[in-house]
Amino acid sequence: MVCDLQIDAAPLSVEPGLRDLAYKALKGTITELNIYDHPGELRLDERQLSKRLGVSRTPIREALTILEHQGFVRCRPRRGVFVVKKNKGEITDMVYACASLESMAVRLACEQASDAQLGSLRATFGAFYQTSSDHAFDSYFEARWRFCRHIASLAQCEAMEGMIDHLLLHLRSAHDVIFRKSCKLDYLREAYVAIIAALENRDGEIASRLVLERGFRFACDINEYSGCFE
Repeated sequence: MVCDLQIDAAPLSVEPGLRDLAYKALKGTITELNIYDHPGELRLDERQLSKRLGVSRTPIREALTILEHQGFVRCRPRRGVFVVKKNKGEITDMVYACASLESMAVRLACEQASDAQLGSLRATFGAFYQTSSDHAFDSYFEARWRFCRHIASLAQCEAMEGMIDHLLLHLRSAHDVIFRKSCKLDYLREAYVAIIAALENRDGEIASRLVLERGFRFACDINEYSGCFE
């Protein structure tokens, strides 16, 4: 027996282009903002956003709905839309999940990437080969994010790449806070130099282990500086 499925959904927007542009703008602002440096809650005002972006409130609302489904904001009736700040437990869970995915990504990269792609890692991520006195924190921090995304792409698994990218965006502010608090730039540099060496040798087992160790150490740092996420 076949039954017609009744779709209970709102009409499609007539401005998908504006919605997508608003979504990208808002997501970029939220993920690049160090939300844990701001005390209290961070509220997004639809009217202000509409005026700032030069669009009506309809695409703003649609963009915020997408961001809420992705866990970046939370809509509260009669109060507004607020940026979501993860607690220590939520951040730790994401770190473990991301490290697990990245450990598989480096294994796949060892098998799937070309010699040229693996051989260019040192030049592409030269910041890891400089001493901490030669480069500012931001150079290492940005190199770390680019490296994780780059390796995910070398794994040639779109589903995994998408999940890693999503988790990295959620963890960006937490990483920023922890590394600035702990000042472990030398560890950051040494960890990624070792991972790159393993990738160059196509040693997926060592690369995977190093990624997991880095993730576990970061989870320990989160516990040490848990006050930043309360």
